[in-house]
Amino acid sequence: MAEPTSRRDQVEENLEEKLVEILKPEVEAAATMPPAGEEPGKPARSTDKDFFQALGGWGALLDIGLPWIAFLVAYAVSDHKLQLSLIIAVGIAAVLAVVRLVRRQQLRNIVGGFIGVLISAWVANRTGNAKDFYVPGLLTNLGYGALYLITVLIRWPLFGVLYGVITQTGTAWRRDPAMLRGFSRATLVFVGLFAVRLIVQVPLYFTGSLNALGIAKIGLGLPFYALAIWLAYAVLRGSLPPAKWDEARDHITHLLRGNKK
Repeated sequence: MAEPTSRRDQVEENLEEKLVEILKPEVEAAATMPPAGEEPGKPARSTDKDFFQALGGWGALLDIGLPWIAFLVAYAVSDHKLQLSLIIAVGIAAVLAVVRLVRRQQLRNIVGGFIGVLISAWVANRTGNAKDFYVPGLLTNLGYGALYLITVLIRWPLFGVLYGVITQTGTAWRRDPAMLRGFSRATLVFVGLFAVRLIVQVPLYFTGSLNALGIAKIGLGLPFYALAIWLAYAVLRGSLPPAKWDEARDHITHLLRGNKK
């Protein structure tokens, strides 16, 4: 009596295996099916919020600016003790870097800010003059402002060049009048950023107005940089047709996140 039961079980197992083989393609397709409204094989459409988060958000701006704020406060509170203030500024920059490492967050902004603080501290320590802590920043603004302006004048705006590099589209953007115009305008926004910083800070440096220079550094740092990003973003978006803007934003957002588009 056991033999018929065994044969029946074997038949059922064979039927189950056949059923699995038949349904396997449909099951795998369902597992990789994109959400409703999205095209297969394409990453989810990014949003304006995703774009700003990929840039690092407000936390990235804080990483860059906090050490400078710490220097100004420490210098005022410590009765103008330069070396102590420099140590505090560098120390805070290092702490921010460690926090980002522990949290496994992106370091591109904190590394740039940390290097800038180190160079500024070295210059100020060598000269023994607190106002020289701001010299590297002034020279950086002068250099970047000139570079950005030159790229616009020769019709190779820096933002367009960077876009072609990171999206691996080369110089295709230059053949599109809307994209060339948009990237030129966005680059000019940052030319204005660097120019305003120099117009305000250089006279304060030469008159030795350290407190005013520090306040200007902070005010024209985080808030002004955020404003420039927003303006460049708005200018580029307003210069491109909606479809081209969505494509450009998606490329940049995914690449900033470390994904391939």
